[in-house]
Amino acid sequence: MVSIGSVELGAFPLLLAPMEDVSDPPFRALCKQEGCDMMYTEFISVEGLIRDADKSIKKLDIYDDERPIGIQIFGAELDSMVQAAEIVEEANPEVLDINFGCPVKKVVCKEAGAGILLNIDKMVQLTDAIVKSTRLPVTVKTRLGWDQHSIKIVEVAERLQDVGIQALTIHGRTRAQMYKGEADWNWIRQVKEHPRIHIPIFGNGDIDSPEKALEYKQKYGVDGIMIGRASIGNPWIFKQIKHFLETGDHLPQPDLVARVDMVRKHLTRSIQWKGEKLGILEMRRHYSNYFRNIPHSKSYRTTMVNSLDRMELFDVLDEMELHLLEEIS
Repeated sequence: MVSIGSVELGAFPLLLAPMEDVSDPPFRALCKQEGCDMMYTEFISVEGLIRDADKSIKKLDIYDDERPIGIQIFGAELDSMVQAAEIVEEANPEVLDINFGCPVKKVVCKEAGAGILLNIDKMVQLTDAIVKSTRLPVTVKTRLGWDQHSIKIVEVAERLQDVGIQALTIHGRTRAQMYKGEADWNWIRQVKEHPRIHIPIFGNGDIDSPEKALEYKQKYGVDGIMIGRASIGNPWIFKQIKHFLETGDHLPQPDLVARVDMVRKHLTRSIQWKGEKLGILEMRRHYSNYFRNIPHSKSYRTTMVNSLDRMELFDVLDEMELHLLEEIS
């Protein structure tokens, strides 16, 4: 049984990665429905939290049917991080996660996210302060290092464990790689197999199929897997991986009816949580993923991306389902 503190996650948990503008409550609800064991919020700026910025505060919204859930924060200033940890504790998640892995320039240039990989001592200092300031289990998500020449992930894992983190998720790329190239899980295995490491180690990067999940589980010995981009437009991936790990068999791919139904649910929840205008606008990034490789779907997707009318969008989904089923049959 894999646990983060007192939070039990099962024998080999599958986690939803914290993805900006993706891992919001509407999407998390669908992933939970499809077998995700633990989810994380979008990452939240500590400066936004302590200044009561609407966008940051909104990201603290969590719901009972999502649990267990971790709220992820990022920042670079010790006082701000500690103040933000207190605010997160009031939101009552199961876990507080620190983002030391975001490679985006506007985050990195402030020595936050992956930027702190250039200053491991400061990373440890910030983590130590947060662990001491909260009753919540603290976890960390990071990358291998700043670049190929400065990988110190084994040392980082030891030092973060020593100051009290309860689990570590490692994305198998450096900051220099961004999201390009292949994730190197050999470093993740080195952390997991190190004799001093006793906290759960979760691997992240390139898991996009049940076969790869099984291969990496067996080859690298991680305690669980965090899935990010492969879940966008494909919340079924959690259930598919679990079924394959348990049986060696594949679940059928979701058909058009299942895809349209999932988009209806996603769109409905998005509007309910964000309001009609923003809920519709922020769904646009998801349509191409939901209907990837579906024949003759392009014109429908184009209409949906250009529409701001709620009723039109649901009418398009109804029409799409009807017409494409006729063409496929």
